[in-house]
Amino acid sequence: MLTRNTFFVREHVALIKLTGAYDILDPETQAIIGIARDEPPAWAKYLRLFVNRKFLPTVVNVYESEDQPPLFSIQKPFSLLRSKVTVIDGSGTPFGYFVSKLFSFGGGFFVYDMEDRQVAEIKGDWKGWNFKFISVDNVEIGTVTKKWAGIGKELFTSADSYIISLSDGVAENEAVKMLLLAAGLAIDIVFKGRK
Repeated sequence: MLTRNTFFVREHVALIKLTGAYDILDPETQAIIGIARDEPPAWAKYLRLFVNRKFLPTVVNVYESEDQPPLFSIQKPFSLLRSKVTVIDGSGTPFGYFVSKLFSFGGGFFVYDMEDRQVAEIKGDWKGWNFKFISVDNVEIGTVTKKWAGIGKELFTSADSYIISLSDGVAENEAVKMLLLAAGLAIDIVFKGRK
């Protein structure tokens, strides 16, 4: 999965959702290349019936296939104003984290490696649908673009579809690529979570 620079993420549709599941697809062939699952603690899952999930702890595991261990995990603790979300590789070693912005017009957060060096800033547009990954040198290194799913799906479900695209310059550094893919997934699953 990490040999690619572009990922199509499609959220599973459900009438009542306490957790989310997402297919990660090849944008050209629509073949499934990965799966992301929101897997919170049981008590937090049921508390989502009453409390917005963006405040509650969760773990998002990203798998290349159902029968393999996670490629990486996104772990978010309980939070009120600002979240610090840790990204952990398949062997259980943290390799980066995200810190949400306190105030942001279009949404976004900062991406850091484990040496506390900023890797990127995630900036949303005024609608909060499209995001840019901006390097510390102020260069665009990726985007997240919401895909229109049709009037029926948009009006009657909260399921989203979007494209995560990373620039060719990111391709050489697998850790940065994994961190930015995790950031793209975290936009919808962790930071923009709804009830």
